[in-house]
Parts: sequence; C-alpha cells; structure tokens
Amino acid sequence: MANLAALLETGSKRERNDWSGSLIVAALAGAFGSSFLYGYNLSVVNAPTVYIKKFYNATWERRYSSSIDEGTLTLLWSITVSVFSIGGLVGAIIVTPIVKFFGRKYTLMLNNIFAVIAALLMGFSSLVGSFEMLIMGRIIMGIDAGVSLSALPMYLSEISPKEIRGSLGQVTAIFICIGVFTGQVLGLPEIFGKESLWPYLFGVIIVPSVIQVGILPFLPESPRYLLLERHDIHKAEKAFRTFLGKADVSYEVEEVLAESRLHRNVQLVSVLQLLRNRSVRWQIITVVVTMGCYQLCGLNAIWYYTNSIFSTSGINHDTIPYVTLSTGATEILAAVFSGLVIERLGRRPLLIGGFGLMVVFFSVLTASLTLQYHVSWLPFLSIACILAIIASFCIGPGGIPFVLTGEFFEQSQRPAAFMIAGTVNWLCNFTVGLLFPFIQGGLHTYCFLVFAGICLAGATYLFFVLPETKNKTLHEISQEFAKRNMVTLEDQEMDQYSAERKSSAEQDSNFSPTKDNGETKNRLV
Repeated sequence: MANLAALLETGSKRERNDWSGSLIVAALAGAFGSSFLYGYNLSVVNAPTVYIKKFYNATWERRYSSSIDEGTLTLLWSITVSVFSIGGLVGAIIVTPIVKFFGRKYTLMLNNIFAVIAALLMGFSSLVGSFEMLIMGRIIMGIDAGVSLSALPMYLSEISPKEIRGSLGQVTAIFICIGVFTGQVLGLPEIFGKESLWPYLFGVIIVPSVIQVGILPFLPESPRYLLLERHDIHKAEKAFRTFLGKADVSYEVEEVLAESRLHRNVQLVSVLQLLRNRSVRWQIITVVVTMGCYQLCGLNAIWYYTNSIFSTSGINHDTIPYVTLSTGATEILAAVFSGLVIERLGRRPLLIGGFGLMVVFFSVLTASLTLQYHVSWLPFLSIACILAIIASFCIGPGGIPFVLTGEFFEQSQRPAAFMIAGTVNWLCNFTVGLLFPFIQGGLHTYCFLVFAGICLAGATYLFFVLPETKNKTLHEISQEFAKRNMVTLEDQEMDQYSAERKSSAEQDSNFSPTKDNGETKNRLV
C-alpha cells in the first residue's frame, strides 16, 4: 500500500506528453467505426420513413396481390425501428467473452463484420424486394452497436493516462452526436433522401467500417490488457511507448502492476461473480442508475416529437428537415464542450448539472406545449427548450456514464461491468421506444413530466452517492466507495473473487523474472 502511494506521488510530479498522435488516431479511428455508426443508425431511419413504408406496401402487393393494411404496416415499421435495440442487447451480452479472447482492439476490428453484413443486407433490400433483409440488417447492425458501445469505452479508458481519461472517453459521445448529424444530413432530399436513393443511406455504413479496419491494425492493443490478461510485458511496454509518445514507461508499467498487487487475482470474472462482490456493490448500482437514466431521461422521446413541434410552430413542412439539423449541430457542440471541460470541472458537476437542467427545460417545454395555442410565440419557446434539453444531455449524461463504467472497476471486472451497463442501456432503449407512444397518447403534452421526474431522481441519487473520479486511480476511487460498501480496504483485497483465487504457484508463473537487455523485469506478484 505504501509503495503504491509513493509511486503515485512520484508519478504526479512527472511531466507527461498526454495527447500523443497515436492516442488521438486510436480514439478517432475507434470511434468512427463504432460509436459514430451507433449515432448514425439512430437517426438514419427518420428521413426515408415514407419511402420505406411505400416499399413495404409494394412488396406486400407483389407477394399477396393485395395492399397491406395500416395496422400491419405500422407493426412492420415499428419492428424495423425497435429491433435495433434487440440487436444491441445481444451485442452487449456477447461482448464479454469476445473482449476476453480477442482483446479490445481486435474486438473492434472483428465487429466490423457485423457492420458490413448489415450494410449489404439493408443496401440491397430494395433491389431484391425483401423487407426482411432490411429488418435483419437492423438487427445485425444493433449487434455491432451493442459490442462497440462496450468495447470502445473499455479500449479508450485503458489506453489513456488518467489525466485525460475523461476527455478521451468523451470521444464516444462526440462521435455518437456526429453520427446522428451525419444521418440527418445524408437524409436531405438533395443527397439520399429520395425514393430512388434511400437504400444508399444504409449502404454507406460500410465506409466507416472499412476505414477503421484499415487503421486499427497499425495501432497497439490496450497495454493494460496485454500486461494483466496476456502477461506480455514486452508488448505492453511497447504499447505504452506508442500511446504516450515517450521512451521511458517504467512508471506506467509499475503503476499498473502496483494496482494489480492490491487485488492479486487478474482472472476475468463473470457477471454473477461481480454482482456478488460486496466491495463494488455501490459502483454497480451507480452504473445501473446512470445508464438507466441515460436512456430513460427522454432524449429519444424528443426525437419522436421534434417534427410535430416544428410543424406546430409554423415552419413549412418542406423546410423541417433543414431546421432539424439544428438539433444535430447542438448535440455536437455540447458534446465537444463537455470533452473540453470535463477534466477541469469533473464528472460529478457535469452529470448532475446536466440532469438538473433537463428537469428545468422539460418543465418549461410542458408548459409551452400546453399553452402554445393561446400564445403565438410559445411554439418558438418549445423549439428553444428542445435545443436546450439536447445540449444539457450532451454536456453530461450523454457520455459520462460510459466513462464512469471504465473508471469504477479493475481490469478483471471491467468486461462484466460493461456487459451489465450495456444490458441496462439497451433494455431501457427498447422500453422507451416501446412505451413512449402509449405515454404520449395517455398524457399528451404532460408526457415530458415523466422524463423530468426520472432526471430529477437520477440527479438526486448522484448528488448523494457519486464521488468525483477525475485524475484518480482505481485504488483511490475504491477508497471513495469503501465506506458506503461497508468494507475496509483490507476487506476489499480479501473479497476479490475468493471463489476463483489463483494459487501462489499460478501467480508466480504469470510473470517470472526475465532478462531483457540486462534488465530484470518485474513480476506480477
């Protein structure tokens, strides 16, 4: 323990070249082929809705010599939209064994197989005359998103120095917003938003995948994964040198090894083992709450309601797609702002403040929508509230939950933790898509008060439970939660996966002393 404290004190005095070129390229390439595609597939179905429904009807008539009834058409379209979440849930479930076997980088690369298959299915669905191909493509694309939204934050959190871990983690949120905006732009009538061109909206998914596959092979795997799970100290040192842009990485290697000595066992644990581990009980609860509020806070409902609000404000129907671009642009600006200030302000104020502002603007939006037929200028206030809600979400709740999941758990816990977070994320995503039409039909303009209540509950919980994690190591974050988990630091060490603790002999074999250019390498024990 004392050695770790001394090491951290020494490391804090050292100068670091945090933003190396390789680190930036890894973040951009990883996000472009992962979270970008998630955001793109959230928005891409909006513009061609009318044309896709027309395609469904034409296909039905050709097969059954009769027009499809309105109920069946609505059901098919609802399935087309919602199966993306089902695929995402599958991806979140299968990601743990994949990242364990292939590693973080190669998981991101192999995940592009799903994206390419999905792009081909959806892009050729109209030509073949099969709406089943479009639905199947959405499912497979959802699997891609489910895997990438766990593997990418995991990769970024493990390759970044703790001083910029939050900023680098926000790259995930920024590229989700860029993906949403790109889907809106490509859906304009001047580009692919035409009846004859809508399949290209889905076919272009293949481009980011090809770019990512072309770049990632030239970048290292996560050094933490190489060191703690593959026990390859030579490749881990090389990866640290590449990502940090400096020759001497002995401090970084020893820092990881020192943290691992507190827990001894680096064997990956299952979700069930993680849930039974009392030393991380409140970390798990906090991840579940933040991920649940991330999806249930109502932003998806905003997307459903945007066109009707813009129409009510008197905007011409033909110009609504262009006005809608303001929502995507607002997302990007707010996410970039969050990435710039997160290491200065911290995770806690941005997350709590974001949910708090959403409560305020949801309340104002409810009042504005309720009274908009009595006051001529209120529809424009509704538009301002929509933009403010989007900005509030992207400043904090839009990306920080992914960052926290990577910061709360040690190496052996991280895949299971991301699986739990991803499962909650996609189940809540599906729930909102399924229930919002009924909530809207029953409560009308008051439906947004439901989301205001969820945001208020989330902000209240985080105010009392969430510690600040910026610039803190895993050990320091564990200390913050130790009292709430009702365990001492010694208990935490003893509680780490006692059911599967390796023997001392196995520990000794993980890192034997080896000679390299005359230097003796450290052991893991």
